Amino acid sequence: MKRKRKRYTEQFKAEAMRAVETRGQRTIAEVAAGLGVSDQLVHSWKSKVKTEAAHSDRGETMEQELRRLRRELADVKRDRDVLVKSIAVFVKERK
Repeated sequence: MKRKRKRYTEQFKAEAMRAVETRGQRTIAEVAAGLGVSDQLVHSWKSKVKTEAAHSDRGETMEQELRRLRRELADVKRDRDVLVKSIAVFVKERK
């Protein structure tokens, strides 16, 4: 017979992370024991939160870089168009 896996709500996980962050002298194992879960589970929740935060930060910088590259592309296109028009003017004058 399969064992049913216990599911914890996001609110429960958030409370656990808050307890870990404000634990003072308590260890993760003590916080986990107080919540009635394994310390490995609390460690995995903590690393997941850390990973998500890293991806979130990276996402913002990627958005900023994308905006910067789009501005740069627009500038380069404008410069190209000016050069094409000036070449057309010089060719016209020579004829």
